[in-house]
Order: sequence, then structure tokens, then C-alpha cells
Amino acid sequence: MAKAAPAPAPTPLPPPEIADRLKTLPGWRFEGGALVREYQTDGWPTTLMLVNAIGFFAEAADHHPDLAVSWGKVGVRLWTHSAGGVTASDVELARLIELTALWRPPAGSAFRGTPKKFVTSP
Repeated sequence: MAKAAPAPAPTPLPPPEIADRLKTLPGWRFEGGALVREYQTDGWPTTLMLVNAIGFFAEAADHHPDLAVSWGKVGVRLWTHSAGGVTASDVELARLIELTALWRPPAGSAFRGTPKKFVTSP
């Protein structure tokens, strides 16, 4: 079986492209050379669940954000260290984190959803 070719080295996105991509990620911002977002939670157990969910996807993608974890809050900071800036991988992981953190059962779902605040956008 032939070995897959290595992926090309990531390249940083120019700031105008980052700004354009952030239009589809409300709550995320470009700050200090990274994509940044904070999530509010309803307490420590939910904070840990969110951190673990982010960790699962980050590990599966082999792309790891910086996380700031405290009671009722998770801060996420994404940038590609090896590229020295924000890359397409950072935007893609931000999108997945956003979908995961704010996911709720759709109307008509067999799931009823939690009555708690759970994870919210500040």
C-alpha cells in the first residue's frame, strides 16, 4: 500500500481573509494574532464537559487550541504555532467548536434538550 503524501505546511491567512471568514462565526474575534472566543457555562461540570468535547475534536484533528478554564467560563484561543498565525485549520476548528458548544436538539427531535442554561454565548 502506498504511503499518503504529507500535507503541505499550513500558511497564515491574511487579515482581510480572516475578517471575511469570521463573518460566519459570530462571537469569534481576531485578537493578538489568534482567533478568540469565550463561552459561559452553568457551572463547573458543564465547563469540564465543554473542555473535554473541545479536547476530543482537537486531538482527533491533531490541532490544539489554548484553553483558559475557570468556573462557568471557557476561553478558546486558536492559532497555528508552526505557521506563526491563523490558518484555515484554525477557522475549521473554531467552526467545529462553535457547533459543539452551542448545539441544541432541533425542533421536532426525539431529544427534548436540557432545561438548564448549559453553554451560552456571553
